[in-house]
Amino acid sequence: MSRPGSPGTQPGPERTLPVPTTGTAPAVPASPEQALAELHAGNRRFVTGAPRHPNQDAGHRAAVADGQHPFAVIVGCSDSRLAAEIIFDRGLGDLFVVRTAGHTIGPEVLGSVEYAVTVLGTPLVVVLGHDSCGAVQAARAADATGTPPVGHLCAVVDAVVPSLRRAAAQGVEDIDGIVDIHIAHTVEAMLDRSAVLAAEVAAGRCGVAGMSYRLTAGEVRTVAAVPARTVDAPEPAASAA
Repeated sequence: MSRPGSPGTQPGPERTLPVPTTGTAPAVPASPEQALAELHAGNRRFVTGAPRHPNQDAGHRAAVADGQHPFAVIVGCSDSRLAAEIIFDRGLGDLFVVRTAGHTIGPEVLGSVEYAVTVLGTPLVVVLGHDSCGAVQAARAADATGTPPVGHLCAVVDAVVPSLRRAAAQGVEDIDGIVDIHIAHTVEAMLDRSAVLAAEVAAGRCGVAGMSYRLTAGEVRTVAAVPARTVDAPEPAASAA
């Protein structure tokens, strides 16, 4: 559980190929609100095509080789288009990433989250889902037909079904509305199933947020947060990467 680095300018036979410059963040966010603000700021850079690629240079790679202090845990869907360090414009050692299909949570996922929060002191846990989620669609199809999928995919479907039930009770039928409900349900489930995480949140040392990513636009939005004030995260300082 550690961190990585970045490329430099590559001279070609007749020209020099430019590579995005890297920068480093001056300080690690210390509160859930600051951490969420940094994620939103990085995502805005990604969406607008102005990424800074912070903490991806060789110097930072060496600096974090002996230890890590990530400011956010990302419990995300395994979808290949949901690479957290890219969409949040972050670098080595910034994010502690755990990914499963449909951001489903089991003992190993919860243990990884608890490690980051209690051992590494990470102040924010984010459940990251996305529109048109294949895991949610698979669960919906299996539930509608009564035909369970083969193999271990059943575990993914079973984990999503409670969210389908909640969506049905609320009259939500569109897939992206169901995804938002599933993200919020995952936030609740993590706090219900991890007494360690719940205690850190109660003590004010950590926050949990649910975020939804739009595949086409590249934007993220917060759809759930505990404590609620985490949603209204302040903007990071202009000098922050």
